Amino acid sequence: MPSPSDSSAKESGQGSSHHPFATDEDEFEGIDLREVFSRLIKGFSQTIGIVLLGLVIAAVAFLAASPFTTVTTSMRVVFAFPGFQKGEYPDHSTFQPDDLRAPDVVTEALKRVGTGADEEVQSKIRAAITVEGIIPADVIKARDRIRATGQNPLAYQPDEYMIALTLPRSFPLARPLRAKLLDELVDVFQEKFRRTYALTPMAFGNMQDGLRDADYSDYEQALIGEIQAINAYLNQQMEVAKSFRSPRTNLSFSDLLEEVRYFSQVQLNETLGLIRLYSLSHDRKAALVKMDYALQTLADQERGAIEEEKTNREYLSMAEEHSKNENYVAGVKSQASQPRSDSPILDQGLVNSLLANDAYNLVIRRALDSSLKVKQIQSEEARVTQRRKEMETAIREDPSDQSAMLKRADSSIKVLQSAYDRIIAHIRDTHADFARQQYGGAIRVSMEPITISVYRSLVIYSVIGAFLGLAVGMGLSLLGIYVGQTTKE
Repeated sequence: MPSPSDSSAKESGQGSSHHPFATDEDEFEGIDLREVFSRLIKGFSQTIGIVLLGLVIAAVAFLAASPFTTVTTSMRVVFAFPGFQKGEYPDHSTFQPDDLRAPDVVTEALKRVGTGADEEVQSKIRAAITVEGIIPADVIKARDRIRATGQNPLAYQPDEYMIALTLPRSFPLARPLRAKLLDELVDVFQEKFRRTYALTPMAFGNMQDGLRDADYSDYEQALIGEIQAINAYLNQQMEVAKSFRSPRTNLSFSDLLEEVRYFSQVQLNETLGLIRLYSLSHDRKAALVKMDYALQTLADQERGAIEEEKTNREYLSMAEEHSKNENYVAGVKSQASQPRSDSPILDQGLVNSLLANDAYNLVIRRALDSSLKVKQIQSEEARVTQRRKEMETAIREDPSDQSAMLKRADSSIKVLQSAYDRIIAHIRDTHADFARQQYGGAIRVSMEPITISVYRSLVIYSVIGAFLGLAVGMGLSLLGIYVGQTTKE
């Protein structure tokens, strides 16, 4: 027969079965903050010690590993010259950011820094240099919005670049020299850019050197070619800077073109007229030999140009016949009754028409160029032939000494040289002023070289070590574990 105690036990058991977590809820009903603070205060000295220990361990670990870590020195450069937004240099060649670390640029920069680096060290330094474009956040957001509409954004050309030099800390290149190396890289690239695009072209301005060992019979071809090069350059500059006027010379490019025209009509024509009138030459028979060779070369060029002209004319006839047979008509699908979209709809007829027109125009241009080339060669051939006849006549009819005429020609050449030097000086000064205005800010530094200090890295690692030590110390205190104390039961 069950006792009262057993029945009470059953009742208590049944009651507990209805509330299985009652004891846990009572036990973890809340957190006793006083107990938490009491444990933290009790382990305060322990926590401080572990914080200091973590700080020291992190600092020692950093100093031990620092010779094997890398250091980055960086700077920023901004490009702004005509054609840059298209990814081109002023001469329409392709711009490449890696041009900043081209082998010749790196080699010259290392020479200026004063490091006698061998070829292997130079290759390591060049491999450690990176050039990356910096894209502003607003540009990224705008391009993301364009992509969200289903369109492809146009190619973006950053105008600011980050140049970074990342080398091991133990690399034999001191920290100040690393910053100086980046400065010299930009300086060398700037000088290279100025030599290529800002200085006066070397296609002219060297008449004295070119005619130093030339015969009088060569003066006409050399001087006329020089004047043609000057006129081509000035016409090109007039297209770029129609309203520019130099502050030093007070001349525009149109003024310079007029000055060259006057030079050609007065000094140049006088000198060449004397040479041609008297068929002046130090050795007339040698001059005939050169003219014969020139005529033979021109004849070979003429045959090649004529064959090219025939080929182009055949292609032109084929293109005309094909165009008549196909009878392409450009058309676009009518969209009057359709909802408008962001991109136009082109039909196949329009595409075929555009391709046919482009091909036909290309063939016409090539045919025209080949015809002009033939005419130019024939014109030069006629000029040399006439000069050869005049030289033969002079040899046959004027065997006398040319010393008096040569002296007169030399006097005219001196006047010609003086006027020529004055024109070249005006062109160079005007071009220098234009280049200073046009390319003055083509390449500029937007941020000086910066190297992360070893002390800054040491402080960062030490703070991390101290934080970890603080977390460990507080955790041990909350667990009731106190280093150096025995637990009393």
